[in-house]
Amino acid sequence: MIILSKLYAIVDATRFPDAKAMCAFSDELIAGGVTLLQYRNKSGNAREMLQQSRELKGRLPNSVQLIMNDRADLCLAAGLNGVHVGQDDLTPEGARKVIGDSLALGVSTHNLQQVKTADQSPTDYLAIGPVFVTSAKANPDPLVGLDSVRAARALTRKPLVAIGGITRANCRSVIEAGADSVAVISDLLLGPRKSAEEFFRILR
Repeated sequence: MIILSKLYAIVDATRFPDAKAMCAFSDELIAGGVTLLQYRNKSGNAREMLQQSRELKGRLPNSVQLIMNDRADLCLAAGLNGVHVGQDDLTPEGARKVIGDSLALGVSTHNLQQVKTADQSPTDYLAIGPVFVTSAKANPDPLVGLDSVRAARALTRKPLVAIGGITRANCRSVIEAGADSVAVISDLLLGPRKSAEEFFRILR
């Protein structure tokens, strides 16, 4: 299971020169009140991902949950709290078989049919996006906008995370559209502690 904070911080390893810088960034997020992190590395090999995620997990207090992006096997090997899979990764059913029933499982969706399918899967939460224009992916899926967040909210009772181009300037509108949480990468990079604190003030 997962305790879903209103701010779901994504730590993208490719944004940092090394693991030390990535961990220092994460420390600042935690100081700013973040309790839910996702480790994301779209370009690293399995050995690098395992090493970095273990190092990150070892620094975190027990009150902070760390989710592995994409790799259910590495989630288990690194002792993380759960895994988040995309549409091109292991299916939610497959991921659940790997991680068992006690760890958290999330899935990305990019249209309402995927939301309906994911709602019937053994996931703990769904992500919908990209809501706004994002620079986090080289080839992002088509924008879904706030209307799709509202429609997704009507299709599932599972916790809903919105992702894609979410900033302090627009995050309130996403929560008002029905999301339980906002996943953020870019708008936390500069001054992570202060940025996280501001997100929490806005999302209160």
